[in-house]
Amino acid sequence: MKRFPIKGLSALTVSAMIITGCGNASDEGSGSENGSESEEQNQEHSDEESQSNEQEQSDDEDAGSDGSEEHEHNHSHDEESDSHDHSHGQDAESERIYNGFFYNDEVEDRPLSDWTGDWQSVYPYLEDGTLDEVFAHKAEEDEEMSEDEYKEYYEEGYQTDVSEISIEEDGTVTFVKDGEEMNGEYVSGGHEILEYEAGNRGVRYIFELDEGDGGMPQYIQFSDHDINPTDAGHYHLYWGDDNGELLEEVENWPTYYPSDMDGEEITHEMIAH
Repeated sequence: MKRFPIKGLSALTVSAMIITGCGNASDEGSGSENGSESEEQNQEHSDEESQSNEQEQSDDEDAGSDGSEEHEHNHSHDEESDSHDHSHGQDAESERIYNGFFYNDEVEDRPLSDWTGDWQSVYPYLEDGTLDEVFAHKAEEDEEMSEDEYKEYYEEGYQTDVSEISIEEDGTVTFVKDGEEMNGEYVSGGHEILEYEAGNRGVRYIFELDEGDGGMPQYIQFSDHDINPTDAGHYHLYWGDDNGELLEEVENWPTYYPSDMDGEEITHEMIAH
């Protein structure tokens, strides 16, 4: 299994981050492709480490039980580890799963219809300063990174030229890039379970292009911190023509919220969870 070092962040630092941002907005990837806890909650951190140790033992028994290949990624980033902040209001079992502590046999495939709807990138809100309040909040809570450092980190994560995405029930996915639309029809390619250095895990849901415009990617991968069929509240999306390379992408996790939310609503959602 391939290993990837943490890029400039401790597991504890990253585990305090939200996003989206990669699940239902009871959390979020890019996630993005992403099982964390705040610095002030040391006891919870301890509990989650215990869960991780139990899970590592179980993984030896469960490996391959869901038919998906597991990839170990020795990295931690907000897309895949923002789930602590977004676990607000969940019961203990849901929170455990949302934080990235789950067993292979708990993971189910999901239909593309889980992400049906019209979506907007949050990157423009970072560029125009709308999300500065989010970064200030993070810096105040965490104190390991400044507001500017958080903004720089999320700028790399959110950056994308696909401003809007529309997903239909029939599997048609439309990208809006530089004002131009292109679309394709996608079919399920299963899922992959990813292992993270912090001890938690994530799931990428993969869809492969069946037919469509030449500019559409061969693969798209969703991460939203859920592991069972459910409607997404936001998500992190990865796309490209090499599925394996996408599974290794951990620094750029474009994040999408419903198109009918404005910047203020998205900001409040991120801070609240």
